[in-house]
Amino acid sequence: MSADHVVLPKNSDTPPQPAVHGRLPSLTGLRFIAAVLVFCYHSSLALPALNPFADPDLASGYRWLSSNAGWAGVTFFFILSGFVLTWSAREGDKPRHFWRRRFFKIYPNHLVTWILAIVLLSGATTQWWQAVPNLFLIHAWIPEFSVFLGVNPPSWSLACELFFYLCFPLFLRWIKKIPAAHLWRWAAGIAAAIIVVPVLSYVLLPSNPPMPEGSPASVWQYWSVYMLPPVRCLDFVLGIVMARILMTGRRFPVRPLPAALACVATYALSLHVPWLFTLDAVFVIPMALLIPAVALMDVSGRPSVLRSRPVVWLGEVSFAFYMIHLILLNVVRDALRDQYFGTVAGVGVLLAQMVLTLGAAWVLYAGVEKPAMRRLGRSRKENA
Repeated sequence: MSADHVVLPKNSDTPPQPAVHGRLPSLTGLRFIAAVLVFCYHSSLALPALNPFADPDLASGYRWLSSNAGWAGVTFFFILSGFVLTWSAREGDKPRHFWRRRFFKIYPNHLVTWILAIVLLSGATTQWWQAVPNLFLIHAWIPEFSVFLGVNPPSWSLACELFFYLCFPLFLRWIKKIPAAHLWRWAAGIAAAIIVVPVLSYVLLPSNPPMPEGSPASVWQYWSVYMLPPVRCLDFVLGIVMARILMTGRRFPVRPLPAALACVATYALSLHVPWLFTLDAVFVIPMALLIPAVALMDVSGRPSVLRSRPVVWLGEVSFAFYMIHLILLNVVRDALRDQYFGTVAGVGVLLAQMVLTLGAAWVLYAGVEKPAMRRLGRSRKENA
């Protein structure tokens, strides 16, 4: 993103006319919180046995509390992706240059973690027809549980992101033509479409075959609501529209604290609504409000712990953290021989796993992601 800063009048709820691109370090910091939500979801699973607690009540309580955390984190990532790419879009940038940068942002980490997952976890049981779609990031298009969640399961979201990136130049050109006065209506319409998706899935799609791990939906329903790239593209497009609302100077009265409290409230609500709604729909409105609210805080120069150096660093390694965390959770549980622990020891195991994952994420970020972006993410003409 550009290093230019924008200074707004104090207590302003709107960016200047027109809004100028600025750095958004608080959103970088917020990425780590979303990655931790996904970590908590996976570390609470009973199948595979990643939940470390021996006490059945404690284990089920942790599982219940974390049961929708992964869905919330992914919704945040998808909306954020559309928002940040729009905010940082360069005038006159050629699509092929954009696609190159985005490919070398995500694929090197994917390739390394794909190899690690094959070697450390799934090589003996994964078939070629499961591994190859995963390697080429087309597995989210295939409605087969062992394919779309094969090898390194978090990588399914990269298959969606790759589709988003391919469409982004067209989407941005189209959305820039929407009159600024109509952007809020478009945002409301896209959010409504996301909420309607699980309704259509319940009504139109078969209730079999069931999800292998016992979730209350069929594979078809789960895949169509949560995995299918064109459906999840609605989140991405909503992020684009929310960025345009700020960049065109439309009034944005929502502050970060109320938006964050709305996210907490809807998470509590998500524990009590039909399951397919928890995969995306219940979170989309508060997440779509939180991201521009935090961005506006950065643009206006308000103080934020999220843009402190340690938190921004955590955000910078969050993609690597996301990509490697489930591999390490499984490796550690195998090393512990599926042993379960009391309350204090179980919390200690979770914290140790998080620290280990952070260390591995830093290695992946510093040794793979950053060098790949620097050396391969730009063509010679761009570097000239």
